[in-house]
Amino acid sequence: MSVLFILIGVSILVAICFLAAFLWSVKSGQYDDDYTPSVRILFDDTKPISSPTNNDSIKLKK
Repeated sequence: MSVLFILIGVSILVAICFLAAFLWSVKSGQYDDDYTPSVRILFDDTKPISSPTNNDSIKLKK
């Protein structure tokens, strides 16, 4: 039965450590990036190559 009290005490200590780490990360700005790199990779940064407007420049072989 005494082991149960030790396990409860250790689990509360671990929970407090995780809570402190979470609060520290929020305070230091870990979650400030609203537009994450995982979303930014979906959009192209380069401008697309425009196609020729004159149809005479495209020659088709018959």
